[in-house]
Order: sequence, then structure tokens, then C-alpha cells
Amino acid sequence: MSLQEKLNAFRADVESGVRIPTAVVEKLHRSTDELVASGQAERAKKIGDKAPPFALEDPDGRTVSLVDLLSKGPVVLSFYRGVWCPYCNLELQALEEARSEIAVRGAQLVAISMQTASNSQKSIRYNKLGFPILIDPRGAVADAYGLRWALPDYLIDTYKTVFKNDLAVINDDLSWTLPMPARYVIARSGDIVYSEINPDYTRRPEPSEMFPVLDRLWTLTV
Repeated sequence: MSLQEKLNAFRADVESGVRIPTAVVEKLHRSTDELVASGQAERAKKIGDKAPPFALEDPDGRTVSLVDLLSKGPVVLSFYRGVWCPYCNLELQALEEARSEIAVRGAQLVAISMQTASNSQKSIRYNKLGFPILIDPRGAVADAYGLRWALPDYLIDTYKTVFKNDLAVINDDLSWTLPMPARYVIARSGDIVYSEINPDYTRRPEPSEMFPVLDRLWTLTV
């Protein structure tokens, strides 16, 4: 089963009206529609742009910088919402399954979220990840990539009362902002050569979509 098939199956189950009320589903759809209509995804960093540099800590306090990563090869960079998001967990698991295919093409895989170190560690344990999760305090790096957006009040209330996801605690940030899920391939030059930004968080690209791009980069280095 493909990643998107798994996401579709989960969404169908959640939105069946059994797990959560129809009124809540309508609010989720409304927020997604508003974010799509805002055009923010089209304004985010994309193919042809320079990747904004970063130096972020992993859950163990080690600093990982884009400069250091690129000194070793291309970088696959994934922005995700948090361990509380089942769609993100399915994507992280798919990326873990693809990690060896990414590595054999000379690239490194890292993911970034706004959540705290303890929640990032939960992401690693829950999804059995073998690649780094980096912590983006207050979404500064997500903002540099044009991905950070503010949740509307009605969605904040839904997250708090229905899903019991208090992002102010999970992210240690009172702004109630999130990154749009996004995936990039960054060449050693710092140029973005693949980008996929998803204002609809229930849709994610297959990891294999990156392979032809990574193959071209690998060919240029051998």
C-alpha cells in the first residue's frame, strides 16, 4: 500500500462520523480550504530558490547545521507538524522505509518540527526512526522557508477541546502556529532542486518521487 493510500484510509476512518463529529470534520476542512486559498504554499521556498541555512539541535542537544550536512552530500529535508499528527507519523514511517534508498544515492535525511525535545524523542521512538529529528523553536526555520502559518481561533479551540492537543505546551510556544508539511531536496550548492508543500496535511508525496532527482545529483558527482 502506498503512503497516500494509507493516508486516505486513515482519513476515511476518521471522517466517517464515528470517531469525531461531523461538525468537527467540517472545521478541519474549512481550515484546510482557507490555507489553500491563502496562496501561502505558492509563496514558500521552491525549486530554484536557495535553501535558507539553519543550525538546530536534535533531542539530545547536538547541533546539526545545513552547511555541515551539505558538506557530505545532498539533503532530503522534511517539515512535519508533530508526533500528535497521525498523518505525519505515517509519512515519517514511509521516509524511514525509504532511508536506505536515499542513502545509497548519497543523500542524508533529516526532519524538522516545532515540538519540544521530549516530543521529538517520542517521534523517534514511536516511528522507529534512524534519521535525525531537529527542533525548530517557535518555527523560525519553518518561517524562513515560508511554511509557518497561524491557526484560526476556531481551530485552536477544536485542537484543545476535541483532540486535547495543546500546541502551546507541545511546542513550548504560545503562538499556535504550525509548519505546512513540506519536503525538499537540497543540492550541495544549497539550491532547492525538489519541493513539495502541502497545505492539505492529509496529502503527502511518495518518497520514491524524489529518487529521480537524487539519481541526477548522484550522476553529477561520480
